[in-house]
Amino acid sequence: MNDQNFDKLGATPVGKFENPNVTAKGDMRASVPLNNPTTLWFNTGTLCNIECLNCYIESSPKNDSLVYITTSEVGGYLDQIVDRKWPTTEIAFTGGEPFMNPQMIDITRLCLERGYDVLILTNAMRPMMRKSVQSGLLALRDAFGDKLTLRISLDHFNADLHDAERGKGSYDVTLAGMKWLRDNDFQMHVAGRSAFGDSDATSRAGYAELFSQHDFKIDANNPATTVLFPEMDETVDVPEITNACWTILDKSPNDVMCSSSRMVVKRKGAKKPAVLACTLLPNTPEFELGETLEQAERPVKLNHPHCAKFCVLGGASCSA
Repeated sequence: MNDQNFDKLGATPVGKFENPNVTAKGDMRASVPLNNPTTLWFNTGTLCNIECLNCYIESSPKNDSLVYITTSEVGGYLDQIVDRKWPTTEIAFTGGEPFMNPQMIDITRLCLERGYDVLILTNAMRPMMRKSVQSGLLALRDAFGDKLTLRISLDHFNADLHDAERGKGSYDVTLAGMKWLRDNDFQMHVAGRSAFGDSDATSRAGYAELFSQHDFKIDANNPATTVLFPEMDETVDVPEITNACWTILDKSPNDVMCSSSRMVVKRKGAKKPAVLACTLLPNTPEFELGETLEQAERPVKLNHPHCAKFCVLGGASCSA
C-alpha cells in the first residue's frame, strides 16, 4: 500500500493494533480459535503485598480493581467445564498475590478435589508464610501431593537485580519461602524474566547454580519448570501478526496460549465474574469475552502487542 494505510473495510486510516480485523498494512489480522482448553486461569484479585516496578497488571497493596474471587464462584466455573465438556486438566491461579485472598486454601482444595492439577503463581513472601496458610498448604500436600505446584516469581538469580524490580530485601524473603517449600516437599517451579540482557543460556546457568546451592529440586533447563518470560513493554514497536505469519514463522495457531486457555476475573463493582481471552490483558475490553465459558469459546483476534511479542514471537506461555 501507499504511505497512507487504510482499513480494508472502509476508508479510515488505521495504525498498528487499532482495527481488530485488519493490520496497519491492510492485511487480515490473525485469529486463534479455542480448540483445546486444557487450562482455566483465575485471577484471585489485584491486591498484592508488594508493588513491583514493572507489574503488567499494576498489582499493589492498594489496587483492588480486580477483587477477590470466591470459592463458590470458582466452583461455578468448574461446573461449566463439565457442562461444556472442556478437556481441562489444569486450574491455575495468578494475581496480585493469590495468598492475599482469604479463601485461597479452600479454592485450591475444591479444584484438587475435582481432580485437577493446580498451579499457583506466588512471590512466596509473607502472605504465603502466614501460619494459617502454611497449615492449609501442608494439609493439601498430604492429601494431594504433586497435584499442587507453586510457581515462584524470582525475576533474576541475582539478588540486586531481583530487588531492583520488587523492592530491597524481597529476594531474601522469597528465598526463605522457597526454602520452606523445599523443606516440606512441595513441587516448586520458578518464573524469571528476560529483561536484564542475559542470554537464555546465561539465565538458565545462573538459575541452575542457585538451585544447586540451595538444593531446590527445579530443572533450570526445562522451560516448563523454569519459565523465562519476555519483557512486556507496550511502548516497544512489534510487528502485527497476520494469517501469513503462521507459514512464515512455521508456527500454528495451536501454539498460542489463547488456543488452550481462558482466564476468569472479578471486577470491582461487577455482579459476576468475566471470562477473558488472555491472562496478560485483564484491562483491555476487547479481550473480555463474556460471563460464561460458552461465551468465551469464540476465536481471539491477535490485536495487541503482547500477542505478538509475548506469545507468537516470544513463544511464552503462562501454563505449565
